[in-house]
Amino acid sequence: MNKIDFWVVLLSDILSIAAGIYIGRKLLGRLFSQREKDAETRAAEIIKNAELTAENIKKDRILEAREKYLKLKAEFEEDTNRKKNILITNENKLKQREQQLQQQADQSKRREMELEQQKAKLDQLQESIGKRREEAERMRQQQVEALEKIANLTAEQAREQLVDALKAEADSRASSYIKSIVEEAKLTATKEAKKVVIETIQRTATEHAIENCVSVFNIESDDIKGKVIGREGRNIRALEAATGVEIIVDDTPEAIIISGFDPVRREIARLSLHRLVQDGRIHPARIEEIVAKTRKNIEDEIVEIGERTVIDLGIHGLHPELIKMIGRMRFRSSYGQNLLQHSREVAKLCATMAAELGLNAKLAKRAGLLHDIGKVWPEEAELPHAVLGMELAKKYKEHPEVCNAIGAHHDEIEMTSLISPIVQVCDAVSGSRPGARREMMESYIKRLKELEELAMNFSGVTKCYAIQAGRELRVMVDAENVSDEKANTLSFDISQKIEKEMQYPGQIKITVIREMRSVAYAK
Repeated sequence: MNKIDFWVVLLSDILSIAAGIYIGRKLLGRLFSQREKDAETRAAEIIKNAELTAENIKKDRILEAREKYLKLKAEFEEDTNRKKNILITNENKLKQREQQLQQQADQSKRREMELEQQKAKLDQLQESIGKRREEAERMRQQQVEALEKIANLTAEQAREQLVDALKAEADSRASSYIKSIVEEAKLTATKEAKKVVIETIQRTATEHAIENCVSVFNIESDDIKGKVIGREGRNIRALEAATGVEIIVDDTPEAIIISGFDPVRREIARLSLHRLVQDGRIHPARIEEIVAKTRKNIEDEIVEIGERTVIDLGIHGLHPELIKMIGRMRFRSSYGQNLLQHSREVAKLCATMAAELGLNAKLAKRAGLLHDIGKVWPEEAELPHAVLGMELAKKYKEHPEVCNAIGAHHDEIEMTSLISPIVQVCDAVSGSRPGARREMMESYIKRLKELEELAMNFSGVTKCYAIQAGRELRVMVDAENVSDEKANTLSFDISQKIEKEMQYPGQIKITVIREMRSVAYAK
């Protein structure tokens, strides 16, 4: 009985499962069928929307193409009309030009006719003038014959007397006329030059640097002098031999004098002394070591000074050897004026003056900086420093105008560019300004004596005085032998002779003084 129940239950379960499967398949079939219908409906809608979108896009493209066509058509018509108007305008201009040429041709014909008429009149006038000239010559000859009879003199004799009588007056008037012409020429010809030079000088502010032949090394106490001298003077002899200067240890308190004409050697000696005193070990071997190191440092400093100088002035592309020579200028002097300071000053003056004149300011500044480069060439040379500097500039591929300016700034060679006289003028301005240089007393006194002797050689001069450090020459003349007109001529002649025979900085004013004294005695 249990087995039957078991199979009944099993069979019922199998039937239930089979029924569930059947019902599930039916439900799934319906579900799939519904989804398929939904998918077809959605696909149909998507296709319909795509067709609508495509239609709209097609219409938009058609509208855009139509608008572009209309725009291009309008531009074409506008361009066509513009060219048509240009053609019409050109055609009108050509017609006007033809009319003008026709009018000019008509005017030329009229002028030719007028010229022919004037030529005929001129021929008649010349013929009339010739007749009148012959008649005037005949009348003049008759008058001359009448005057010869009255004066009992021939025309040649009368002419000679007239020339002799008017000669003195002509000389006086000619002198006054020449003076007025010269003064007027100076005022007109040098007006702009003075303006440029004055503005250049006013825009330049420099120090008055004076170099000498000694350097002073300050020490804290006089006990150090003994160490510097060393046993039996061996330290000081070693220092002098290593540096090439003279060390003077005298009674000057707390100071040692370094004497020498080469500023580089003096600077090496001063720095070496400073290091030796600080170190405290002063003996010949140490001295040679310190001097060698100092000399190397000075060479590096020279290069640094040269590089700093060209950077400050804005000059580029200089050869390293030229830069080194520029640095050496710091330790050279000319008539007491520091050479580097002088060259920097000339460079700035040249740039300013060239800018005022509308020339190349950079090239002028370059030439001004290098104009005295021949003075610092370390080797002995028989050439003048200007020519030597020019050769060095050529060697290191400088511009031809710069080379010519260097060589011509003392008139050693002919000037071939406008920069050359600018460099010469600026060199004179830098060297002749008050306080810039220091002349030797003997040469200064000799120049004043030569100036006075030159003026005394002129006829009528009684006394002569050079005043204002040779900037002015006062000339006293004899009032009985020299007239006022001759005094004007005398001042001009003296100035011309000074310019030809003497060399001097700046300019010299010549003042001729004619004093007339009338003396009478009452008895």
